[in-house]
Amino acid sequence: MANEQNIFAELIAHCKEYGYIFQSSEIYDGLSAVYDYGQNGAQLKKNIRDYWWKSMTQLHDNIVGIDAAIFMHPTTWKASGHVDNFSDPMIDNKDSNKRYRVDHLIEAHAEALRVKGDEGAKEADALLQQMDALLAKDDYAGLKKLIDDNQIKCAVSKTANWTDVRQFNLMFKTEFGAVAADNPDENIVYLRPETAQGIFVNFLNVQKTGRMKIPFGIAQTGKAFRNEIVARQFIFRMREFEQMEMQFFIRPGSQMEWYNYWKEERKRWHESLGIPANKLRFHDHVKLAHYADAALDIEFEFPFGWKELEGIHSRTDFDLTQHQAYSKKKMQYFDNDIDPATGKAYGNYVPYVLETSVGLDRLFLTIMSLAYAEEKWTKEDGTEDSRVVLRIPAKIAPTKLAILPLVKKDGLPEIARELMNECKGSFMCFYEEKDAIGKRYRRMDAIGTPFCVTIDHQTKEDNTVTIRYRDNMTQERVAIKDVKDIILKAIS
Repeated sequence: MANEQNIFAELIAHCKEYGYIFQSSEIYDGLSAVYDYGQNGAQLKKNIRDYWWKSMTQLHDNIVGIDAAIFMHPTTWKASGHVDNFSDPMIDNKDSNKRYRVDHLIEAHAEALRVKGDEGAKEADALLQQMDALLAKDDYAGLKKLIDDNQIKCAVSKTANWTDVRQFNLMFKTEFGAVAADNPDENIVYLRPETAQGIFVNFLNVQKTGRMKIPFGIAQTGKAFRNEIVARQFIFRMREFEQMEMQFFIRPGSQMEWYNYWKEERKRWHESLGIPANKLRFHDHVKLAHYADAALDIEFEFPFGWKELEGIHSRTDFDLTQHQAYSKKKMQYFDNDIDPATGKAYGNYVPYVLETSVGLDRLFLTIMSLAYAEEKWTKEDGTEDSRVVLRIPAKIAPTKLAILPLVKKDGLPEIARELMNECKGSFMCFYEEKDAIGKRYRRMDAIGTPFCVTIDHQTKEDNTVTIRYRDNMTQERVAIKDVKDIILKAIS
C-alpha cells in the first residue's frame, strides 16, 4: 500500500506537469478540493464523456439525453428529500478544530490497522462492521462511543478530544435575482447536489415529446456541487464535480429484473474501457437511501483502496411520487400493453426508476491510475534506460497521433504538415519539430499519445514513414497514405 501511495503522489505531480489537472486558483494558493482540467485533461474528460453518451443514447434505441439547468426551483429539493435528509454525520476535534465525516475518520483508522498484518485486518473488518450497523440505525451516540473506545485520533492534533456526532447538510445555497427580498429565504436557491432531479422533473416533457414507451431511459451529464467537509484523495472527492447519470423508467414490480440487468451491463461497460475485471467489484449497500429498495456500488481498486466508482439504485416510485405531491401535477404514464396476469391493459401508474450514476472525475482518475507506469530496462549495450508512460486506451486518449518531422529542413516539415491537415479532421493530432526524436517520443509517452509518426529523408524517396507504438515502443515502416486508416482502425 505504501508503494501505491508513492506512485499515486507521482501521478498527481505528473497530471500537473503534463497539462492534465491543475489546482484551481493556484496563483492565489488554491481553493481546497477544487481542480481545473488542463488542455490534455479537458480532452480526455470529453472523450470519456462522449464514450459514455454514445453508449447510453446512440447504442440504445430507448434512451435519450437531456441537459437540465443547474438552478432548479427550491421546492425541487424539498420534494426530493435533500433539504431534510441530504446530510452526513460529522465530528469535530476540539484541539485542532478540524471537522471529519465520521465514516471517513473510522475508515482511515481501519486502514491504519490493516498495516499491522492479519490480526490488524480482522480488527479493521470488525470495526467497519460495527460502524455500518450504527450508521444503519443513525445511532450517533453509538458512533461517538465507537470512536472513543478505539481511541481514534485526529490526524492534526494527534488527540482524541472529540465533540458529539451531529448532522451537516451538504447543499450549497445562493441567492437568486438581483433584488433583495423582504424575506431572504424567498431568494434562496441551491446549486444542485445531483443531476437526477433535472431528469425527474422533465419526465413527462421527454416522454410526450419523444413518444417514449416504457421501459425507457433519460441520460444526462453535468456539474453537481456538494459542500464536502472532508474532500480528499485528489479528484476522487471534490466540491464541484461532474456526473453521468441515466434514469430508467420501468413498470412497478420489474425493478429487480432491471436492477440485475443494469449492474452487469454497467460493469461490462467499464471493462470495455480497459479496466481489468479483477479491479472491479460489487458492494451491496448496508444502509439504503430513503428512496431505494436496492442499491449497490461498482467499486474500483484505487491506489488508496476499494472505492465507489458507480452507483446502481432501484429508486422505486419515490421521486416521481414526491414531485407529483409537491407540484400538484400528475406524473403518471398510461401503459396500454396487456398485463398477462389480468388480460387487461396495465393502465395508469407512476413508473418506478432504476438509476445508474457514475462520477466522471472518478472515472478519469480510474483511467489515469491504470495508465500511469514508471518503467526501467537494460538495453542491448548494457546501459540503463527508463520512461514514464500513460497507457491510456487509444480510443479515449487526448491526442491520438503525434506527427514528428525528423529535422526542421529539407522539406520534411512541409510533408508533415500535409499529413497533419489530412488527419486532424478525423482525430486529435499533435505536431512537434523541437528536440531530438528520442526526447519527443518520451514526451509523447508521458502525455499518453498512442501513436507517433516520424517523417524522415526516406519519406521523400518512397512515401513511407515510421510509425511508433507507445505501449511496446515498436516501430514499423508504413506508406504515408495508410497512416490515417491505421489510426482510425485502432481507435474505432
